[in-house]
Amino acid sequence: AIVSNPPYSTKWVGKDDPALINDPRFSPAGVLAPKSYADLAFTMHMLDWLDVAGTAAIVEFPGVLYRRGAEAKIRRYLVDNNFVHAVIQMPPDLFFGTTIATCVIVLKKSRPDSRVLFVDASKEFVREGNKNRLAAPNRERVLSLLAARADEAHVAALVSQQAIADNDYNLSVSSYVEPEDTREEVDIVALNAEIAQIVARQERLRASIDQIVAELEADEAGAAAAQTSPVGSDAPGAAGAACAGDGTAEEE
Repeated sequence: AIVSNPPYSTKWVGKDDPALINDPRFSPAGVLAPKSYADLAFTMHMLDWLDVAGTAAIVEFPGVLYRRGAEAKIRRYLVDNNFVHAVIQMPPDLFFGTTIATCVIVLKKSRPDSRVLFVDASKEFVREGNKNRLAAPNRERVLSLLAARADEAHVAALVSQQAIADNDYNLSVSSYVEPEDTREEVDIVALNAEIAQIVARQERLRASIDQIVAELEADEAGAAAAQTSPVGSDAPGAAGAACAGDGTAEEE
């Protein structure tokens, strides 16, 4: 068995060394990994060393699963020759020095069938300190999925080579395992009824406010009218003055 965690997307000499295309480790794919991304060069190296009855589990940068160009051609070689046994999407923040969500490609040279198992293990972790970790139950869960090699909604998908070829040899787990929709299901009929009740309450409240405002305006108008209108209580003063005048005239 081979277990490896090679450097992520490191540079290498690649096609600048013409001899490498004839190297038995790389020549079967007919193309070299890009100079800027040596990920699949490591993968081809380990495949070359893998025993016929062995298994290789290689931690990879996620870009190797979907990038085009030379890497797509190498993926095609791996899939068409039935070397890809499984692809596992790992949780983020597992390794020191990076928080990216890595993946694991499982390779075998002797496989019972040609289908590829895709496993979404992105939620299989526990948080300890400032990093995530695969606890024993998480590891057992992933291993059980690999052993079962069966479809499981939102977690695992067993995919044919033809389906992978039709998808341009994209090996991203998310391309084959549909994530669970965790959004709350909304009852449209109930929601519309609730909205109608809210609108009705608003209309009743608006009518009540309009009535209160109208009553206040009416009270203010009545008070203003009472202050500006002449009243009988002012007449005695004037009448008294007139009487006083009349008394003076009679005395004269």
